[in-house]
Amino acid sequence: MNLELYQDIALTCDFPEYELKQGDIGTLIDFVPHPTGGEMGCILEIFNAIGESIKVVTIPISKIKKLTSDDILTSRQLMAIN
Repeated sequence: MNLELYQDIALTCDFPEYELKQGDIGTLIDFVPHPTGGEMGCILEIFNAIGESIKVVTIPISKIKKLTSDDILTSRQLMAIN
């Protein structure tokens, strides 16, 4: 997979610790080596639907994918409204 900095990507699995779900979209902002030689990591910036930055996370590179013309964007709430 040929990933480039600042491209939008999609998550391929859920990350409950970050309140993120499979299919959520983020912007790839950096690559980071694993501190003990494990899998390369990616730093992602996550934005809400109106373009505000809401979090920056680090996840394994194998858990993201490039967006394609077959992908459909969707909307969901980050937190449930009580």
